[in-house]
Amino acid sequence: MFETVPDYFFKQSGVIPYRIHKGELEVLLITSRKKGKWIIPKGVIEPYMTPQESALQEAYEEAGVRGKIADSPVCIYEVEKWGGVCTVTVYAMKVTKVYDDWMESDFRKRAWMSPEKALKKVSKKDMRELISIFVWKFGK
Repeated sequence: MFETVPDYFFKQSGVIPYRIHKGELEVLLITSRKKGKWIIPKGVIEPYMTPQESALQEAYEEAGVRGKIADSPVCIYEVEKWGGVCTVTVYAMKVTKVYDDWMESDFRKRAWMSPEKALKKVSKKDMRELISIFVWKFGK
């Protein structure tokens, strides 16, 4: 059913881009390519990258933002994909630069929103849990 994928595909990293806007914490969500669901930027960790480098690259490619990534992850979760289980390490990233045009802007939307609104927008339970953990760790 599934084509064989390299073992390294099962290690992924993601990022929760955030900023303080008018004194309030906001997170940046993007839409998925296929179904247009609200998600965070994430992807496969290439063999030559660290998880943090990969997360920064995904934020740039998928959301058109750059920033400073946290040293330690917000959380690590698992998701079934490609006939196996992917381990996803998620980092917080304080956004320092937002690009008007970016690599995937033709097929993704992005939106800044409060964490409360983000919790309502994401449809997957694991996404809600990681946003809640992010708020608990970084929303203070």
